[in-house]
Amino acid sequence: MGAGAAPPPMTPDALARRAEQAGLDASTPPQEQRVDGWLLRLSPGKAKRSRCVNALEAGTQPLPDLLARCRQAFANAGLPLIVRVTPYSQPADLDARLAALGWYRFDAADVMVRADLDGLPEAGAIVPVDATRYAETVGTLRGSSRREIDAHAERLRDAPRPYQGFFLTDANGALAACGQVVVDADIAGLFDVFTPPAQRGRGHGERLCSALLRHAANQCAQRAYLQVGSDNELAKRLYARLGFAFAYRYHYRSDDPAAAD
Repeated sequence: MGAGAAPPPMTPDALARRAEQAGLDASTPPQEQRVDGWLLRLSPGKAKRSRCVNALEAGTQPLPDLLARCRQAFANAGLPLIVRVTPYSQPADLDARLAALGWYRFDAADVMVRADLDGLPEAGAIVPVDATRYAETVGTLRGSSRREIDAHAERLRDAPRPYQGFFLTDANGALAACGQVVVDADIAGLFDVFTPPAQRGRGHGERLCSALLRHAANQCAQRAYLQVGSDNELAKRLYARLGFAFAYRYHYRSDDPAAAD
């Protein structure tokens, strides 16, 4: 179906599940393992989604044994063990069982979706940027370590879906905002959207995201999703103005005090 055509109907639950799967498929770090139906991502990047367990299946092993195997894999990678908990995690009572073990909860994030890409607001002019430069720029702005920046660039270059990162510049040629879009057939995800502190409050983020969505629509994407910190009310209001609505919330759990750093 071409750009501009109405997308086929999709229930809110189906769209949420589609966004979850697309988010997992958007980036596959080379440091990835599967353990009894659980997906282990072991990249040393800053983003926790690149260095956590995604509990995709209930598995066959007792939970303590499965966690022990995961812990060893993360220790071998020099990373704390983190489990990402979503409404779709398996077993279904995983969150309660981890809480009962004393694992603490942190970094809740909201997944927001847009059911179509019609009526997008005004967009800015965006310039494509190669993966290495993108990771260097956004990592520097975020205060990432050299190891984290290199891991981010590696994930972008090796992503299973083509990397598409962009800069938006102001009238003076300075960076106003940056972001990337990942197109997966009918759906597009927005990632790593960042506005430098000095440029905030000027509408740059909204114009950048609209441009990214228009770019995705030109590649036949018909709907979109993104992930944003649950406590980031400013960003959530921006995304709501762009037509995104709450779909579901996920969070992380760990028994390692260093995991949230």
